[in-house]
Amino acid sequence: MTRGMRPAGHRRVRLIARLAVVAFLVAGGLVADLISVVATHPAYAHAYLLETSPVDGEVLASPPAEVRLRFNEAVSFNQRSIQLLDVTAKKLAIGTPGHVDGKANTARVSLPTDLAEGTYVLAWRVTSADSHVVSGALSFSVGHPSALAAPVEQDADPAVPVVDAVGRGLAFLGVALALGGALFLAVLWPAGRDDRRGRRIVWSGFAALTAGTVVVLLVQGPYAAGTSLTGVFDPELLGATLSTRLGQALLVRLVIVLALGVAFGVAVRPSPPPAGAGTAHAGAAGVPRRIVLPAVAAAGAVAVTLTWTLADHAQTGVQTWLAVPATSLHLLAMALWLGGLIVLAACVLIPEGRREPTRAISLEPALPRFSRLAQICFAVIAVTGVYLSWRQVGTWGALGGTDFGRLLLGKLAAVLAVVGLAAGARRFVRRHSREHSREHGREHGREPLGLDAAPSAAVRRLRRSVMAEVVLGIAVVSITAVLVDTAPARTSYAPPVHTKVPVPAAADGAGPATGLRGGSVEVKIEPARPGGNVADIYLTGRDGSLVAVPEVSGELESGDRSVPAFPVKISAAEPGHYVANSMSIPYPGAWVLRLDIRVSDFDETPVRVPFTAR
Repeated sequence: MTRGMRPAGHRRVRLIARLAVVAFLVAGGLVADLISVVATHPAYAHAYLLETSPVDGEVLASPPAEVRLRFNEAVSFNQRSIQLLDVTAKKLAIGTPGHVDGKANTARVSLPTDLAEGTYVLAWRVTSADSHVVSGALSFSVGHPSALAAPVEQDADPAVPVVDAVGRGLAFLGVALALGGALFLAVLWPAGRDDRRGRRIVWSGFAALTAGTVVVLLVQGPYAAGTSLTGVFDPELLGATLSTRLGQALLVRLVIVLALGVAFGVAVRPSPPPAGAGTAHAGAAGVPRRIVLPAVAAAGAVAVTLTWTLADHAQTGVQTWLAVPATSLHLLAMALWLGGLIVLAACVLIPEGRREPTRAISLEPALPRFSRLAQICFAVIAVTGVYLSWRQVGTWGALGGTDFGRLLLGKLAAVLAVVGLAAGARRFVRRHSREHSREHGREHGREPLGLDAAPSAAVRRLRRSVMAEVVLGIAVVSITAVLVDTAPARTSYAPPVHTKVPVPAAADGAGPATGLRGGSVEVKIEPARPGGNVADIYLTGRDGSLVAVPEVSGELESGDRSVPAFPVKISAAEPGHYVANSMSIPYPGAWVLRLDIRVSDFDETPVRVPFTAR
């Protein structure tokens, strides 16, 4: 056969393979661009406010020309990210928000010069480097504070985060079915290439991955802007999303999904049988299957996981050089295990309704091969999971003290249950493989192990075990989808401040009648984070009993001398116990709660209580 007379099937295979390679190269270039962005813009997990000018609660003699917000990491925003409200909650016209001198972690917005006297609230809502939205508000007063300040409602439409979580969950389940299912059909179970149910499951995985990615891409705009779901049709919001790292990662993912889908279609396409002079050409046609497709599939599988890890918690915080590959391996191992498990359960262990009852259902080589793969995946998940848990949690107290930690404990419980079920399935494979080998003997050639070769009760237990694994695996994926949208425990956990300082010797001048001589001041501050806090103050004498005094007043002092002290309103809860119910901490860092304890009509003792707000 001449070169100009190659079979049409051969030409189609080569064309599809070339399209897959081109699509993958485009995706690879986009991934490389994402990597370069990460390398040149290091960040930390979940942005939080470090400093503001003016300071929250500050009273100014004249209107400020601008407001500056400095975060711990780079943030992105749009024209609606910063708003100024007067005492009646009316939105005032302000300048366009922008970064200060090219500093991606500092936002600036100009204010009107004719602000009347009273209190104003500046509400902000920005997107941190790990793609999550953070928001807050600060107030300042011109001339004198107003009696009431405007209430601020910054939460988005409740449907927006729900739809976002559903989209993320769909994408996680889709990548598992697409990657794990495709590997199972193409490698672990060669006969599965002709199984219609298996192909449908994998294609449904590609569809779920695409749909979930599109949902997250469209919803991110309204989520970042704090609007309703109708914002998904706003071109301005979509454009703002596409200018962020998350939007670019989602576009990359769609291209990679296309490349992987083409590769899978070629892999499961029936090969034309070699005949006569066409044998050499048939062999040449198989080259893309044997070399190009595995390379495209392997590289595409790694690249698609990077579209998560380069735009979430992995590329923020400490040790990003290790966290990104560890998180990618964690996600890839999860996908290969769960996707393969679902195809195994649906196509091998559960017979099709039209299948004849007497037909043997072979467990080889699918079940033994998958059992070995699952063992490797569990090892990878365990090692990377321990490291990532330490990195995102940091302390034991954060496990039970944060939403992230509690979700992580739930995920761990589900994974341990899966490991127990998987161990039972592996024992089934080993036991019945040995029994089957002894019965048939190796000298006559070993027959395939089938469901008909095992006791029916054992088969039923195996099927129930695998189905339970599938359910728990989907639960793990669901928890993971919520985890990636939750602030890491390391940054969200703030252990309550509980400290005790001695009463200064100056208090002795008040005489022993005060009861404070040789005593101490015990202070508890919760949650010791920026924003509203509650401070409990206990005055105890030498014998540990509570001591009542005429009055306790206080101020909050920053380590920065340029920041004025903030008054703290303290009231008596009971004799010797005093409470500041609304102590506002403007930003994280080192602070000092200065207490002025009036022990008599003429004597006052200052006590300084240092603490750290996270």
